Amino acid sequence: MRAAVVGRPVAHSLSPLLHRAAYAALGLDDWTYDALDLGAEDLAELIAGLGEEWRGFSVTMPCKQAAVEAADIVEPLPELLRAANTLVRTDAGWRAENTDVTGVGMALQLAGVERVSNALIIGGGGTAAAAAVALSSLGAQHVDVAVREPARAADVVRVLDVLGVDASVSRLGEADLDVPVVVSTVPIGAHADLDRLTWREGQTVLDVLYAPWPTPLAERVTEAGGEVISGREVLFWQATVQVELMTGHPAPIAAMRAALDAVC
Repeated sequence: MRAAVVGRPVAHSLSPLLHRAAYAALGLDDWTYDALDLGAEDLAELIAGLGEEWRGFSVTMPCKQAAVEAADIVEPLPELLRAANTLVRTDAGWRAENTDVTGVGMALQLAGVERVSNALIIGGGGTAAAAAVALSSLGAQHVDVAVREPARAADVVRVLDVLGVDASVSRLGEADLDVPVVVSTVPIGAHADLDRLTWREGQTVLDVLYAPWPTPLAERVTEAGGEVISGREVLFWQATVQVELMTGHPAPIAAMRAALDAVC
């Protein structure tokens, strides 16, 4: 059986490490997991021509929207988000799933964020939309979305509206940090804009990046006395759900954690 992570770039991805560790712990000696570098325009053609030995894909940027479009079956969560980070082979074809919401939610909860009334999401892509669902599940009543251009926040605002969460939009360099919880989903190139913001003592900030670590944002928040959660926690928990979806076996959490800790 075969599985892989797809996206561009993927050379830095730790998904192969986690999934291979899971296969070894589960005794799935005939399973392999690779990294395939490809763009969104290539995804539909790729999955259309694959044999039955292919059981699933972890989907990263820029392919998350394309995964929804290419799937034969779309679960309600990726349909809401218009983004899927998982494709699973079924008898009826490829099924789109989204485990990013679990990843963000678990990362926050295990850091002690059990309830939140208001929060800030930085970024407007598929991961930001997943963060919106996770924050809503933790009780958020208002979420500000900070982006470089207001139009980029449209999908996240749409998701928040469906969930009944009040939303506002601000430009990236003008975001109001008077919130207890911040989720940053932007690439490393946007961190210079974040450096101009006034971070606060006692804030909890989840930076979905994990390589290189610490990021400039993580260093800035730590200096201000805030708590930073690494994106590796999001990666870890979303991967545990992917393993179960693809293999049909409960994820071997201890083995996967040991593999991640060995390199981070």
